Amino acid sequence: MNRLIIGAFILTTFGALNTQPAFEEKAAKEKTEEMGAPLVKKDVYVPNPQLPDDRKLTQIGQDVSDAKGELTLKAFKKVNEAINVGPIEVTVKEMKVMHVTPDYSMIDFFHGYTHAEDFDIVKVKVDIKNNSDKKIKFSPVAFLETNNGEHLPWEDDIYLEELNGEMAGNGTKSGNVGFIVKKGDVTGITFMTSDAVNGEGKVLAKGKSVELEF
Repeated sequence: MNRLIIGAFILTTFGALNTQPAFEEKAAKEKTEEMGAPLVKKDVYVPNPQLPDDRKLTQIGQDVSDAKGELTLKAFKKVNEAINVGPIEVTVKEMKVMHVTPDYSMIDFFHGYTHAEDFDIVKVKVDIKNNSDKKIKFSPVAFLETNNGEHLPWEDDIYLEELNGEMAGNGTKSGNVGFIVKKGDVTGITFMTSDAVNGEGKVLAKGKSVELEF
């Protein structure tokens, strides 16, 4: 399969300014101290705004639907394979191929990727960990290629869960990367991570290629 030269320029730093007023932070801190427990942010599933929740789809032919449309599982594999790119550890949790029938309300969004009324997608679920105490720029899937030779760059990701960009020191991210495929019967994929790049633009480690089969 073809390989792309992955440069740091493909990385876009995703961030949000913390605009919470200082008095709210103080009030939260005081309440936490009164309760005698640290303020902990627990892991919570955040619904994807474009696609239904597919977490329960583990058997071929199963389907799920909600106001955003319907998903039918065509292929599934638990992976749990870790890849190290310098200080970044990427764990591929699972991969799926699903048939998507979007609700009419989602048509405008998907028209940015395809004009088909229904289509297949390949999805990879990943956990990412920055094992250094420095900020690192990284993309878990810089591009993906199917066994049919279909080449899908990171810009075509339909999940948009902000897995690309800057990772805080000792930070973690978890989510999905997914692409619409036009050539059916996907039985395997190869994807390339980006380089791991520090805050000064120095490449700490070159991206790695990962090959997986269903």
